[in-house]
Amino acid sequence: MEEMKTGEEEVWSWGAGTEGQLGTGRTEDEHSPQLLHLPCLSSAAPLSMLACGGAHVVALTSGGRVLTWGRGTSGQLGHGETLNCLHPNSVSSLDRFFITFVSAGWNHSAFISDGGCLFTCGDGSFGQLGHGDYRSYCSPVKVSYFVNKHVDQIACGMRHSLVLLKDCPGNQVYGFGSRKRGQLGIFKDMMKSISIPQVTCGFHDVDVVSIYANGDHSAALSADGHLYTWGRSFSGTSDYMYPQCSPSSLRFTKVAPGWNHALVLTGDGEVFMLGGNHHGVLSDPQKVNPQKHLSDSCETVLEKISGLDGLKVVQIAAGAEHSAIVTENGVIKTWGWGEHGQLGLGNTSDQTYPQPVRFGHEVLTKHTAIKVYCGSGFTYAVRTLCAPPHA
Repeated sequence: MEEMKTGEEEVWSWGAGTEGQLGTGRTEDEHSPQLLHLPCLSSAAPLSMLACGGAHVVALTSGGRVLTWGRGTSGQLGHGETLNCLHPNSVSSLDRFFITFVSAGWNHSAFISDGGCLFTCGDGSFGQLGHGDYRSYCSPVKVSYFVNKHVDQIACGMRHSLVLLKDCPGNQVYGFGSRKRGQLGIFKDMMKSISIPQVTCGFHDVDVVSIYANGDHSAALSADGHLYTWGRSFSGTSDYMYPQCSPSSLRFTKVAPGWNHALVLTGDGEVFMLGGNHHGVLSDPQKVNPQKHLSDSCETVLEKISGLDGLKVVQIAAGAEHSAIVTENGVIKTWGWGEHGQLGLGNTSDQTYPQPVRFGHEVLTKHTAIKVYCGSGFTYAVRTLCAPPHA
């Protein structure tokens, strides 16, 4: 493997790839990390963030440009058609905007401009695009409801979306799309879905700083580190129809929800998990049995991830049924469902304990900034070589 130069960026992918979501140009699964050769990405400025959906990827560059690839059958790639795309392709209709934030759901995508405008495309059959209808769109369309507001963040779940407004205390979180499991946090009887954004209840006196969605789950963090969850229950009990604040005394900095579990990260670099009784997404094999640890209580239990003692974690990510973390020294560890190779360990086995991912013949460590992103059954890593201290 060629030696990286300071500031150079590498993009790796692995896992489910049958719809082109790995960016390899092939339509097959990859069980080990694959180094991608993406000239269109490297020429578009460094990556700012990736968003991985059901089987598609949205890439945002530091220059405000958006590229997408993977499954496009619902128009979620924003290319004006309903075709899969094996390589990153620019979303040309957004070229006149400077995009600052992106999100990818199961079959829909969302983009925020530096002016606070929200654009969505893809599957709208549950109202998750927020356009007041249940149509699908092949190109990004501005969400008119927020035209006089400044959208700060967007989080796309399987069939719903959440929006966080900037400088709007009391009414800062909105939801639209499916509300069957309570994931919108909206009190409206007899309505299974909502296509016009509605205020999520329960945040009138809360300063929300970040929102998250995946599957039928919704989550938020407040400025003082409190965790709020709503939608499908992590404990196997009744769904939460409005945001519930975790009683934990811990203060959290990041959340990564999956389909049946969620990771949460503390300011001290400790990782805890909510739920997770499927495919070994918990790191304790005694907790893998689906019939165990289903409490009759409505309280969601936080479990500390085993096998990470003495390690400080700086980033977390979750797919449908797998998890990934990045440690302080730049090592990626994965565990959970491995059927498609999404753990990057060279096989299709499930793992109950965090395992280090090897890139070529090395485990990434020294002076390397790593970011990891999970789609439903695939994983991406972006590696940037940093200058060593006192260089």
